[in-house]
Amino acid sequence: MRLRASLPLVSVDVRRTPLVSIVIVALLAGCGGGTTSSETTTVVETPATGGTIDWKACEDDIELKCAQFEVPYDYENPDLGTFSLNLTMHPATDPARRIGPMLVNPGGPGFGGSYLAEAASSYFGSELIEVFDIVGWDPRGTGRSTPSVDCVDNYDPYFAYDPSPDTDDERELAIKVGKDFVAECEKKSGEILQYISTNNTARDMDRIRAALGVEKITYFGFSYGSELGATWATMFPNTVRAAVLDGASDPNSDYVQGGLDQAKGFETELNKFLASCSSRPTCQFYNGGNAEKAFDELMVSLDEKPIIFKPTRAPINQGVALTAVAQAMYSSTLWPTLEFALSEAQQGRGVELLIMYDNYYQRGSDGTYGNELEAFNAIMCLDDPGPKSVEGVDKYYDDFMKVAPRLGSSFATGYVCTFWPTETDARVKITGQGAGPIVVIGTTGDAATPLQSSRNMAKALEDGRLIVVNDNRHTGYGSNQCVVDAANKYLITTTVTWSEKDC
Repeated sequence: MRLRASLPLVSVDVRRTPLVSIVIVALLAGCGGGTTSSETTTVVETPATGGTIDWKACEDDIELKCAQFEVPYDYENPDLGTFSLNLTMHPATDPARRIGPMLVNPGGPGFGGSYLAEAASSYFGSELIEVFDIVGWDPRGTGRSTPSVDCVDNYDPYFAYDPSPDTDDERELAIKVGKDFVAECEKKSGEILQYISTNNTARDMDRIRAALGVEKITYFGFSYGSELGATWATMFPNTVRAAVLDGASDPNSDYVQGGLDQAKGFETELNKFLASCSSRPTCQFYNGGNAEKAFDELMVSLDEKPIIFKPTRAPINQGVALTAVAQAMYSSTLWPTLEFALSEAQQGRGVELLIMYDNYYQRGSDGTYGNELEAFNAIMCLDDPGPKSVEGVDKYYDDFMKVAPRLGSSFATGYVCTFWPTETDARVKITGQGAGPIVVIGTTGDAATPLQSSRNMAKALEDGRLIVVNDNRHTGYGSNQCVVDAANKYLITTTVTWSEKDC
């Protein structure tokens, strides 16, 4: 499965760090990964000119500015239809020192980014919001932009299946739910599915820049937002004032390799969690100092006999549990919650695991969901669908189990992209040529976008500069003052004097 990447829902300090969520398509990857060089195209496009944005005071906060901005489905065929992008701006709080607009994206793919502007002070702190107009938008097909991707109302039937099928019936169910999910997406959103690629969103970014009235613009992207930013910087290098890419995936890995890298990253963090638990009698999942064995036995038990919470919800099986576990690997601040959830499940009470599973899928207290998962799948399967046959997916199962014996099954199983109905919109080959220095942030304990993938992003860019943050979490900005100061100084001055920096 591939894991989705987006801003964290946990607060590490006042700036809050971006976090990802997992999604079984295979569980989503801190955004999916790029395409192999043989599949990519090198594209430098002519920047957009003109256009206007009709900003108005937001209904819920008159200090913010809101707008809807029209962009074409297809830039080569603008008469086919338009998306109305939802934009929010947090104006610079010190107008006398204002530098200009900074576009921001939280990742996913599939997450809307307007909320980053709505809560700009929490995510970026006073130093940046004083001098930049923070501009967040919900990319085409996501959030409050219209039309947006819509597939299903209840995720349980499609994503709570057994990721390690032991029988033909279980295997056929995994295939069927993939087909059924795709059929619902095509039925409800088929008109737009071929137009919501990362390449087109990068074109939207340039259209927004032009409408904001600046020749060059600043950008801050987290997780998948790093992939998006690198794509934009490669396609429109002359429009880049400065760009920070935090928690970047390897731009040279394809669907399978990106999934393998991510599976290994989550497995590494899970093993850290279990080792920590085994070393601390105070850990609620201590199990006499052998949390590892207890975890393995619990996963087998949930596979053989899931816990029933109530008839209207999915049984708490191995798939639900592994999604909950992966959710906690986005930040070590969630590990105490996971300790409790695993301890409860050992005693036959799985509701805490179900809550974590629901948090991953953004399930509301009223049982409704946003459209993040649907949009994630639609974008990822359009950018790089991976194997287009069940056999093509299944042949990598042993490879996933080799790099991730505990979590590998949940990454290896998933057939949504296998049956996706659109043609691939091949991602551009990332170079950033002509864009100037771009800062990439990688974190040592990042499960979704492991440090090596961020290193590879920095190497792929013509002038990539890397900050290495020592922490166990997805994305690094806000982890400590060192990385905040380094990123802020570069964004404000556009000057960076180092090629790699440790924080």
